[in-house]
Amino acid sequence: MATFNNTATLSYNGQVTNSNVVTGEILDALSATKTILDSTYGAGDTLTYVISIINSASTPISGISVTDNLGAYTTDEGATVYPLDYVDGTVRLYADGVLTTAPAVTQGPPVVFEGISVPANGNVILIYEASVNAFAPISEGATITNVASVTGANISIPITATAIAQADSEPELTISKSVYPETVFEDGQITYTFVIQNSGNTPATTEDNVVVSDNFDPILSNLAVTLDGQPLAVTDYTYNQATGEFATTAGSITVPAATFALDGTGRWVTTPGVAILRVTGTV
Repeated sequence: MATFNNTATLSYNGQVTNSNVVTGEILDALSATKTILDSTYGAGDTLTYVISIINSASTPISGISVTDNLGAYTTDEGATVYPLDYVDGTVRLYADGVLTTAPAVTQGPPVVFEGISVPANGNVILIYEASVNAFAPISEGATITNVASVTGANISIPITATAIAQADSEPELTISKSVYPETVFEDGQITYTFVIQNSGNTPATTEDNVVVSDNFDPILSNLAVTLDGQPLAVTDYTYNQATGEFATTAGSITVPAATFALDGTGRWVTTPGVAILRVTGTV
């Protein structure tokens, strides 16, 4: 909105006098808000954005464009990077609650939606998806702030709406298993190695109740169990030698958080935290 001031001048018989100052206000016909259906993100996630544009005027307003900067920010090297990618074909446009023709899209970045009309005393809702890419910071406390700008021939000052997504603060674990040797004689020893990786920005602690379970076939005897090279206490796992069922005790395994670093292009590189569980026995 904008205010204006106005003064009149009266001239007579070579004299000039001014009136009082009057003040008025021009209200914006359009307003906009932007929200995210899920305001947290992790690497590779897809976020759904909703932009609502309200027209308070008694006439429709057409020729509107919406530009989303996809979270653009400047790196320490001075480069502009975009942590989000518009997901092609996901845009939907509702006018007064009714699905209507989708706007034209320039994917960018930034992404631009064009040719939007807002009904008189009505609203439109623009819904679209964006995926989190390698330029998105994912360390604990990191955020993506992206701004949508609403412009058009009848809009003197762009209308902006902002949404902030925050990086998930939780461990993200995966596990892989290998055996050595792959060929063994009867009464020989084999070792199962379980590599647990944490790509999350917080460690997996005892409170996360991490459990590794397996059913060894063939059944092993004379078990020796280590975690990160240190013997695991017998109270930290259970083993049924009659069935081969093995399981660590909930909370006996912890996994450090991943570390994150920028490469020369502004992309974030994740180095997972690792815990290694080894079980050795006789077949």
